[in-house]
Amino acid sequence: MDVEAQQAKFAIHQACREGQTKLVESLLNADPKLVSRRDDDDRLPSHWAASYNRLDIVELLADRKGFDIDAQDGAGWTALMMAASIKDSDALLDFLLGKNADVDEKTNNGQTALHFTASKANLDAAKKLVAHKASARVKDKRGQLPLHRAAAVGNVPIVKLMLENKSPVNATDIDGCTALHHAIAEGHGDTALVLLKAGAETDKRDSNERLAIEMAPDAKVRDYVLKYAEEEGIEMRPS
Repeated sequence: MDVEAQQAKFAIHQACREGQTKLVESLLNADPKLVSRRDDDDRLPSHWAASYNRLDIVELLADRKGFDIDAQDGAGWTALMMAASIKDSDALLDFLLGKNADVDEKTNNGQTALHFTASKANLDAAKKLVAHKASARVKDKRGQLPLHRAAAVGNVPIVKLMLENKSPVNATDIDGCTALHHAIAEGHGDTALVLLKAGAETDKRDSNERLAIEMAPDAKVRDYVLKYAEEEGIEMRPS
């Protein structure tokens, strides 16, 4: 297929990316089946519209026969996951959730929308998801909970939100790391303190036999965590 034919075939996908609502509508009127056409990235028009936060286009697509709110792309991403991964997408998230998008759908790697909000430190999106009963207890294929990701990026509000929604504080991932391991390893002392107060076990070792405190990137982080732990009567067992 030459370049011109390729562009014509996936014109609606490009229009979704660029926010050309009138063009999307025109293309759909000419060929209603375009709503379910997948491009070379195995993405539907709705995936591109969601990933670029094009609410008006997503609304337009959702009114068409053949639209699937939970359709997944080649990697298993849904429109909801894409919306949850970007900033300032409250209106789009509200729309998708209002259409009963599956909050616990998983990608090919086992991640849910909540994993992505945690990685992107998108607190508002995380709150919306848990309000719609998203589980904070789903592990991906690396054994990580959203809590692990929130701890790794040092987002205290999302860590607290996950804990409030029954995320197990001492769960380990494929490397034997707890959220505490991730927080300390990335130098997030404040996050580590929140986890300690929530009952994080300090004597858990990862697959390389390392305690969380032994993963501190420098003396400053290590001393900060140890000082707090001592004040709280928590034994960190430093090496």
